[in-house]
Amino acid sequence: QVQLIESGGGSVRSGDSLRLACAASGRTFTITSLGWFRQAPGKDREFVAQIMWRGGTTLYADSVKGRFTVSRENAKSTMYLQMNDLKPEDTAVYYCASGLPIQTTHKERYRDWGQGTQVTVSS
Repeated sequence: QVQLIESGGGSVRSGDSLRLACAASGRTFTITSLGWFRQAPGKDREFVAQIMWRGGTTLYADSVKGRFTVSRENAKSTMYLQMNDLKPEDTAVYYCASGLPIQTTHKERYRDWGQGTQVTVSS
């Protein structure tokens, strides 16, 4: 099993940037991909981005393409989400999870969810 802990959330203004981190521990050698999801109040948890752990291939939701960048630092077993030009609609709790060795946006195909980190963007 892999344990994931998110950090880096906060309250910012529209147009600002934040960088989230997802630190993995435990059986990290089993990681094949990691993903970012977010959940706003009253809404379903939605896919944000995914990165393949070995090759670094990435996948993004259309709503964040061009603004968010997912990366990883294998030596530290850590994934990052650089979020630029933040908008009020980006306000949500952001979660990371362990995924499959295929590109997928379906939350049912992820496991080992972290506890989340709050991102609040005001206009």
